[in-house]
Amino acid sequence: MIKRLLICVLLALPLAAASAQTGPELSSRPGNVLVMRGLDKVTARTEDFEIRIGEEYRFGSLTILPRYCRERPPEETPEIFVFVEIFDHRPDTGETVEAEDERIFSGWMFASNPALNPLEHPVYDVWPIDCRA
Repeated sequence: MIKRLLICVLLALPLAAASAQTGPELSSRPGNVLVMRGLDKVTARTEDFEIRIGEEYRFGSLTILPRYCRERPPEETPEIFVFVEIFDHRPDTGETVEAEDERIFSGWMFASNPALNPLEHPVYDVWPIDCRA
């Protein structure tokens, strides 16, 4: 009895592996344009803006530099995640602080849960909305 069961399992393994390889592989897609929403906490002004990956965008005194964004395909649980760097401008010179140790944010943000890894800034909030090809 055990011998028959073992033979059945061994015969079924190659079939299962072959069917797993022929099915479509679900994976997220990288995007070229990040859509973000920014909130000025002082004026309660919100703004949606599009930024090409690798290009800078100025929101208030912040410079936002998206490095990477991905969106899951519709077959999977919806999620948009981005890697972004955010710099604040010095009030005395108006120049961007680009020293690595003075960057105010560098990390992943998730559209489904903006509070998971938020920008901590006294005046501004920013979070991802969409990632487009």
